[in-house]
Parts: sequence; C-alpha cells; structure tokens
Amino acid sequence: MASSPKITIRNGRLIDPASGIDSQTDLHIAEGRVAAIGAAPSGFQPDRTLDASGRLVLPGLVDLSARLREPGHEHKATIASETRAAAASGITTLCCPPDTQPVIDTPAVAQLIQQTANRNGYARVLPIGALTRGLKGETLAEMAALKRAGCPALGEAERPIRSTHVLRRALEYAASFAMPVFLHPLDPELSADGCAHEGRISARLGLPAIPEAAETLAVARGLALAEQTGARIHFRGLSTARAVTLLAEARRRGVRASGDVSIHQLFLTEDDLAGLDANCHLLPPLRTQADREALRAAVVNGDLEAVCSDHQPHDADAKLAPFPETDPGIAALETLLPLALRLVEEGVIGLPEMIARLTQGPAGVIDQPYGRLGIGEIADVCVLDPEARWTLTPETLVGRAGNTPFIGTEMHGRVSWTLLGGRVVFERVEQD
Repeated sequence: MASSPKITIRNGRLIDPASGIDSQTDLHIAEGRVAAIGAAPSGFQPDRTLDASGRLVLPGLVDLSARLREPGHEHKATIASETRAAAASGITTLCCPPDTQPVIDTPAVAQLIQQTANRNGYARVLPIGALTRGLKGETLAEMAALKRAGCPALGEAERPIRSTHVLRRALEYAASFAMPVFLHPLDPELSADGCAHEGRISARLGLPAIPEAAETLAVARGLALAEQTGARIHFRGLSTARAVTLLAEARRRGVRASGDVSIHQLFLTEDDLAGLDANCHLLPPLRTQADREALRAAVVNGDLEAVCSDHQPHDADAKLAPFPETDPGIAALETLLPLALRLVEEGVIGLPEMIARLTQGPAGVIDQPYGRLGIGEIADVCVLDPEARWTLTPETLVGRAGNTPFIGTEMHGRVSWTLLGGRVVFERVEQD
C-alpha cells in the first residue's frame, strides 16, 4: 500500500471536544495521523492542501448503530453502498449490530465484515459481537474470540435475552473480558407485535401498541444486573423520559451504564404516525412530545452521551404493506449530521456539545481511539460547510435505500471532504 499523503487543511474552524479545541486554525496530516495544529512542522510539504475557509473541521463521526445489510440481506444494501453513504455524511466509524445472516457470533463473520469494509475503503466498520450463539438467548458466544477478532462490544440487537439468568451470566462473562454490552431495552412480552407508542394516536388509528413500560422494565432489569455483576452496559436507542431518568439515577449511584438516542427520536413523535407513513414505523416506536423534550435535555446535559443514526436501509417492498406489517427502520446515515446541526441552529444545544455527542461520546462508549483530532491521533476528519442548505430527495441520497420520512426536508450543513486515516474518501464535486 502506498504511503499516506501529507495533507494540510487550511483556515477552518477546528472543533475537537475531546481536546478542548475550538479555533480558526490549520490542521496538518502525515502518515495517517494529525502531525500538527496551527503552524506546520519544520520542513512539512503537503502533497495536497484543502481550503476550509468558512467551514468546520471536525473529527470523523462515530455511529454506534448502522445496519449495512451484508452479509445476508444484500438485496437491501451492501457494505460498499452504505459505507460510501457514510463517507459522504462525515461518518468514518460505524458499529454494525450482530443480527446479520449469519449472526456475528464467530470470529470468521466478524473478520469478513471488517475485511469487506477495508477492501471498499470508505469507512471503518466495527462489528458488535453476539452475546449468545445465534442470538437465541441460550448459550453464551465465545466472547474472548470475538474480542480478538475486532469486536469492541457485545450485543443482542433487537432480540432481547428473555432469561434473566442467562443475561446475568452473559454480563458476568463480558465483564471478565472488559467488554461493554449493548442492550436493546424493550421487554419482548410487552412489545410483542406492537408498532406504535401506546397512547392517543395508536388508540385513534387502531394500531398494535408498545407501552412505555416495555422500555422502562428492560432498563430497570439491565441496571439491576449491571449493578450486581459490575458489567459495563450501554442502552442502545432510548426513547422515553422515564428510561432516561432511571439511567441518570443509576449512574449517580456508580452503576457503569450509558445510553444513546437515535437522531430521529429528537425530532419525530407519535403525531407523525397520523398519516400512517410506513417510514415512521420504528422500533422503539416514536413516543410523545414530552418524551422527545426529555431526550433532547438528556443529550444537552450528557446523560445521553451519544447520538446515532440507527440506520436501517430497506428495499421498497418492505414498506408497502399495511403499517403494522411493514419492516421497522429508517435509512438514516445521511440525515444524522444535518439533523444534529438543526438542533444547534434551533438553539437546543451548543455546537461543540453536539459534535461531542457524535464523536468523543460514542467513541468513549466502545473504548476506541476515534472521534478526536489531537496531535498524534488517527486523522479521521469531516470538513463541513455549515451554511449549506439542501433538500433531501431520492436523487441526493448516496446510499441504496430511500426509506426515510425526511424526504423533501431542507437539511442544514453539507460535507465537503471526509478523510479516513488521512486519506480523502469523499470529496463533494460542487463546492458551494
């Protein structure tokens, strides 16, 4: 492989929450890492200079949940198509949930996913290993082997372990390898066959409902077991105010727990189901406006330290059946950063704090050295035009799937360049 180019990114506003940097300066990159900030090192001659005047220079985004559909569902999307969309969206590191086909419960599958991503070269893909073999909730997976194969964490995807005894043993085992565990907080009995929040909208539309308690019960169980075992847990995709309160209280007691929220939960509510748009069929379901405000507050104060896409691309047929029978999920890689910037523009959160929830926060959850641009760090960089305004349409999507309720919505901010390990992996041709 050829050596990485020397690159200077000039005149941008460099924001790196992990290093406490927020200033107009230059960034110099050599051998895939940050060589200097401000003045160039002595004798440094860049192979390429990027003019970032009027732009933000950010660490590459870290997304804790993005289904790439490969292996097993290549008719929906592929690692190549979705990592290309990630690069176009400033995302340089993606966590892939373990519910692929075959399941990520062996080193071979974990390595296959990483090798495929490396071959395409658009973004780094970190597979989340399965907690149990086949995600069946019975026999524990070979966690040590999965860790050696590059899995930074373990999880159950959307197939909760029903047996509390098995979950306890899984957490104990994961703790012995210092691996964080992703828990999808949804009680399987209370949420069975549900497709909407249990409330006035589901009652009016006659939709099978999922009560708030389906999440809070699962959160309470996870917190109790984390406290018992000393394991480190992360709640993937919280959606209710009550769950956030439970998490915050447990963290104050010293329980090793964290949580994230999907970006769409910070905008959409149960009211968006009124038109029965199947693109609003989500798991967990869209909740109340009060829940949305509580989730936003938790992102602001750090009780939720990560915001992710929860990207779930689908083929068109998956969204054509009657609402309850459609597949849940949004194609969300390309709306993660623009929607996050809208929260900043609306005055919900400061820009450095929002960037932290997309970079430093998620990287810390999985103990990975990404999402930061200090000297010597890996040069994953997103250069962004914060003033760009554009409308999301099927034609502007880079990824294969278009299952998003945000089609036709004006977006805030657009990526100009993305660098992965010091290499330009995305460059927008038309510079506004």
